[in-house]
Amino acid sequence: MRSRPDTRHPTPVIFSDFDGTIAQVDVTDVILSELADPAWHEVEEEWVQGRIGSRECLKRQMAMVDASAKQLDALIDAVPLDPHFGEFHALMREHGIPFYVVSDGFDYVIRRVLRNCGVDGDLLNGSHLFSSAMQVRGRSVEVDFPHWPEVCIHGCATCKPEVMRRVRGQNRPVIFIGDGLSDRFAVGEADVVFARDKLLAYCQEHGLACTPFETFGEVEKQLLAVSGQLSVAMSTDDGPLTTDHEQPRSTH
Repeated sequence: MRSRPDTRHPTPVIFSDFDGTIAQVDVTDVILSELADPAWHEVEEEWVQGRIGSRECLKRQMAMVDASAKQLDALIDAVPLDPHFGEFHALMREHGIPFYVVSDGFDYVIRRVLRNCGVDGDLLNGSHLFSSAMQVRGRSVEVDFPHWPEVCIHGCATCKPEVMRRVRGQNRPVIFIGDGLSDRFAVGEADVVFARDKLLAYCQEHGLACTPFETFGEVEKQLLAVSGQLSVAMSTDDGPLTTDHEQPRSTH
């Protein structure tokens, strides 16, 4: 259990997943469902069972996509977002809280979705976005996995723990927000975890501390300290951040 922080407490850094977290659906799954050969489901099952990593999974699946840029864009433009994300992101900027997206999903998709909802700045210029890369070539898509080029031990498309270690800075508290199995390796690098859906079930099954959430509005309420400033206080006496589980968090 953490003690009450004082005004010298370091500014936290926030990392968030995109698909199923900022976007209410997994956009890659939507693209595959609508525009790829149905055999993508077989590759997905290999990943779910742990026989391949998400990097190999996505590379093989996206090779099955047959679509024009116009078709892709129409699907992307219909993606529903968390209704509170825009306000949440604006609040982070107002208070100088660094916010990063770390995702196995694709920059082409993420930038278009965020641009459509009015988000700009660091997330769109790439300095605060770490994801897989995608380009449309005719009716095919080409993918790449730049974060990081050396394949991580789990074979992830984007090595979220490595991104977090490199970006967080020394002695800075880390908050992670996510929803899926691809987020499970990030949990060990975070001081505070907000989880829902499959990530919540994973944390509960493994006794890992987390705070359940449904929307970014709930995350915002948890992060707002009495003073109106953002902190990562976790004291159960007045704690703006409490967890369902107090067991020590494991590392990966």
